[in-house]
Amino acid sequence: MTKKNIIINGREISQNKPPFIVAEISANHNGSLERAINTIKFAKLSGVDAVKIQTYTPDTMTINVENKDFKINKGLWKDRTLYDLYKEAHTPFEWHEDLFNYAKKIGITIFSTPFDESAVDLLEFLKAPAYKIASFEIVDLQLIKYVAKTKKPMIISTGMASIEEISQAIEVAKSNGNKEIAILHCISSYPTPVSEANLKAIITLREKFKIEVGLSDHTTNNLASLGAIAIGAVLIERHFTDTKDREGPDIINSMTPNELRELKENSHLMFQMR
Repeated sequence: MTKKNIIINGREISQNKPPFIVAEISANHNGSLERAINTIKFAKLSGVDAVKIQTYTPDTMTINVENKDFKINKGLWKDRTLYDLYKEAHTPFEWHEDLFNYAKKIGITIFSTPFDESAVDLLEFLKAPAYKIASFEIVDLQLIKYVAKTKKPMIISTGMASIEEISQAIEVAKSNGNKEIAILHCISSYPTPVSEANLKAIITLREKFKIEVGLSDHTTNNLASLGAIAIGAVLIERHFTDTKDREGPDIINSMTPNELRELKENSHLMFQMR
């Protein structure tokens, strides 16, 4: 089967090109539009190919209750309620136009992860050039169908999904007219110990699905990302912050501008050595 090239804002993402590096801002704006804009600026200065945000509201993600079923019981966000976490972490819808306009002004690609159809509608209004499907949403086939119908490139993260669930998500996207699909190997723990990176899964996924595969890297250094590039990863997504000299729900597994710049530079060298 021939792989269809994925092109985002004129940039081909394939085995024939250096890896596409995405800086995920996530919650690292800390509730400040000014910080979100500055983080996009630092990502541009770091030389990455794109920045990504997340498009949801706490009310579209969960309900505001203290019930134990809506509390996180382990990991980085232990004892936080889902609602409080999403409230702190979300990027308000009313910021999106400013962020898209600023990214366009400084010449860096911006796209997003939508979590429901209203988010897709907003991103379509803003002419988002691509969509990311989060690991937790890979089983939301209605959302995948809705995104696929935009005919924009789709990047689907696979953390915690079974082979059957990954296959179903890809099939739904393809059957709804979308052929520009890549998947990301992802370990859904924050941060991910390097010993659990399981990079061989990239080869397994590429051979199984005959499409391009990248890495959503939640480790705390660049080793896993560079290792993934060595075995053919075409896209690397790293959570990104302007500084680690503050607190935040996503700071611990995020890269600084210097770390991201090193990744971008070394990714080209690793690509040349493949």
